[in-house]
Amino acid sequence: MDFDFKEEQLQFADALKRWIGRDYGFEARRAIVQSEQGTSDAAWSTLAELGMTALPVPAAQGGFDGNALDMFVVMRELGRGLVVEPYFATVLGAQFLKLGGGNEALLERIAAGELKLACALGERQSRHDMADIATTARREGDGYVIDGEKKVVIHGAHAGVLVVSARTGGGQRDRDDISLFVVPADAAGVQVSGYRTLDGLRAADVRFSAVRLPATSLIGVAGQGWDILDAALDYGAGLLCAEALGAMEALFDATLDYLKTRQQFGVPIGKFQALQHRMADMFIHLEQARSMALLAAVKLDAPDAGERRRAVSAAKYRIGQAARFVGQQAVQLHGGMGVTDELPASHYFKRLSMIELTLGDTDHHLARFIAQPGFAQGAAA
Repeated sequence: MDFDFKEEQLQFADALKRWIGRDYGFEARRAIVQSEQGTSDAAWSTLAELGMTALPVPAAQGGFDGNALDMFVVMRELGRGLVVEPYFATVLGAQFLKLGGGNEALLERIAAGELKLACALGERQSRHDMADIATTARREGDGYVIDGEKKVVIHGAHAGVLVVSARTGGGQRDRDDISLFVVPADAAGVQVSGYRTLDGLRAADVRFSAVRLPATSLIGVAGQGWDILDAALDYGAGLLCAEALGAMEALFDATLDYLKTRQQFGVPIGKFQALQHRMADMFIHLEQARSMALLAAVKLDAPDAGERRRAVSAAKYRIGQAARFVGQQAVQLHGGMGVTDELPASHYFKRLSMIELTLGDTDHHLARFIAQPGFAQGAAA
């Protein structure tokens, strides 16, 4: 299989790299994170001008029909730059809209950079099981009424529209009777409480109190939202794997530069063989993570859902391991400076830690991988 990137993909990556290097350096990012809003409207406008918001949107809605590999190169560069704008939340929401059909007007606004989305899926009790839904949507007249609360909605306070999972019937953990909705963030009965997360991004808790929606707010078919939810979550996990890869690459490079410049006993500490061995171990983890992230990106478009689930869970598990190892080693090799706010190392480690917990941690994806059909038979053989 040819793993060389296309010229167009490299151009997208190069455009992002040049913009981040010129206008979104470490100090500029720190200022954005510490601002009241926590994101930059100017940075978002630049992402739209560069075509990043249009990349995953179908051509019929003004986009570029970008596939998972196209998104891989973009997310990796955003990971390298520790970009905090609500890009991931928006493109994940767009994936729900694409899989469900309809909502062409919203996709057009996303492509133009006019609309930001957030996905309100997790709840207090659900942890990583996104089928564990207590939020309800009952049919009333020609529409629905939603009640419930969603937790840690990434960029929930920045979104104009929320993608919401709710139960239209069945038991709390049933995969049947799950429905998906688009909910305007300013709809009556929606209460958003935003806050900063460990990695400098913003999240929110969102409460829905008798929120009335028209039937057109439904994504897909009522009660049959699980397949869309499952596929979109895998897509999001694949994007996070690419972002984590970029963050690890940048952290590895920063650590290597530090070892070449920090001196002890009159020589750079990178001359010490013990530290060289630790860098070699980091490099091995990084290369394995790169292979798994690429595999996940390739399999996201696979027609076989089981094949997609296996590849994504294997990648999320392996990259979660690598992120922890690379992050811990980088901090230790930087010494006490590695945990300070003044150096990028701590910021990368925090972001990697949050990625590991988002859309399923390593334990969750290991269990999911083992639970896939054919695993036990393959192990026995």
